[in-house]
Amino acid sequence: MKQIGVFGTSGMAREAGDIAWALGYEPVYVARDQAELDAYSFSDRVVLECDIDSYLDLGYVIGIGDSSIRQRIAQRYGERLNFVNLIHPSASFGRGQRELIESRRGVIVCAGVRFTNNIQVGDFCIFNLNSTISHDVVIDDCVYVAPGAHVTGNVHIGTRSWIGSGVAINQGNESMKRQIGADTIIGSGAVVVNDCDPNAVYIGVPARRIK
Repeated sequence: MKQIGVFGTSGMAREAGDIAWALGYEPVYVARDQAELDAYSFSDRVVLECDIDSYLDLGYVIGIGDSSIRQRIAQRYGERLNFVNLIHPSASFGRGQRELIESRRGVIVCAGVRFTNNIQVGDFCIFNLNSTISHDVVIDDCVYVAPGAHVTGNVHIGTRSWIGSGVAINQGNESMKRQIGADTIIGSGAVVVNDCDPNAVYIGVPARRIK
């Protein structure tokens, strides 16, 4: 069986591993250090990051939800490793959309995710279970979209932003997209009806800035 490397050993990494299995690949998890390897309690294959040179022939994804960590790993190994996209067979796409996402690097798309059309996606993004991304959305590098989040049309989500479970981001318009600033966290269940500043935390219905 072909193998694929997955950085991380926690829940998000194992979710990425589930997609790999569904696609006919055996995941090989990459632990940060010996302590992380020793703490792993499942029967899957786990190797140490310091031994990565022995596995340069694999394709890799980064199964880590923290966007800053994901970006650092991508920058560390971007020229040495072949970062691939991992797309669950049950994900669905509007016309031409899958091809656009396949042209990126390190994107993980979990089961039940739906993309409509004319969506731009950056590298190393994660779209978790049953999230939906509607038309004319721009998503920058290293964004994380949690399970059940819904991004409606004409929204721009900045680099490393984290969109929590069950979030609804109301649409912008063609002349001025709804803006979610870089490094911003939208807390679970929030409903975003206005632009969100960068480097901020928003919660509530409607979403308000708390940090």
